[in-house]
Amino acid sequence: MLIFNNQNELVAHLAAVSKATTNIGFVPTMGALHEGHLSLLRAAVANNDLTVISIFVNPTQFNNADDLAKYPRTLEADVAKIKTVSDKIIVFAPSVDDIYQGNTVSESFNFDGLEHQMEGQFRPGHFNGVGTIVKRLFEIVKPTNAYFGEKDFQQLQIVKKMTAKEKLPVTVIGCPILREPNGLAMSSRNERLTDTERKEAAIIYKILKESRKLFAQKSAAEVTQWVQKSFAKHPAFALEYFQIADEATLLPCVRKSQNKKYRAFIAVFVNNVRLIDTISLN
Repeated sequence: MLIFNNQNELVAHLAAVSKATTNIGFVPTMGALHEGHLSLLRAAVANNDLTVISIFVNPTQFNNADDLAKYPRTLEADVAKIKTVSDKIIVFAPSVDDIYQGNTVSESFNFDGLEHQMEGQFRPGHFNGVGTIVKRLFEIVKPTNAYFGEKDFQQLQIVKKMTAKEKLPVTVIGCPILREPNGLAMSSRNERLTDTERKEAAIIYKILKESRKLFAQKSAAEVTQWVQKSFAKHPAFALEYFQIADEATLLPCVRKSQNKKYRAFIAVFVNNVRLIDTISLN
């Protein structure tokens, strides 16, 4: 398995092994890989001639220094997991200096309002950081197809918007959420939960599924109120937000429309660990 820590060396290698007709699949990650990431890799391997995975904890998308410091960094274990999918996958694990060349700041993007909802309200500057790193990685790897999990559905929409506005020749593909046996969405942050917290966090998906049932008969405001009351009964969990939004615009649902697709988005703190999840309501 080839592992590159330097973007120039990766670019040179890809140029040497690629032809004009070579399809490159790309899975950008921040490491601490789990089965959800591996499912993205399997999709990339199955549908492309070459597959690249990046492992890079991107400082510009963290607005909480403590969260950045505590984010798990497990490169050796990650490489072992990647090998279970294929030992031909190319790993790009650069340093911050290699990516940012001594200027670790975000570009400013206009995502046509997608950035102002939900995560954007609670994590100022987050999506400029996401746009910056994804754009740079796309420019380095030059993938044909890039794979992202739908758990971060707002991020997926942001990346699609950025790719279109920057006219980058990449097809951005969303892949289904993988869940733990109790329904908790797989996330690198789950590793920071105690065994008890991880077990009890099943309540997040349980409430999301119930909200989907309620939305068939009730308004978005009524469902939101029910969710808030439900979490009030579980003091170990602090609900940061619950929002029902239009999948395309991410604007909050005020009044249901038959020809729109809706999705529920949630962010919850378990102790100091922040978990997000989402579910389609149609």
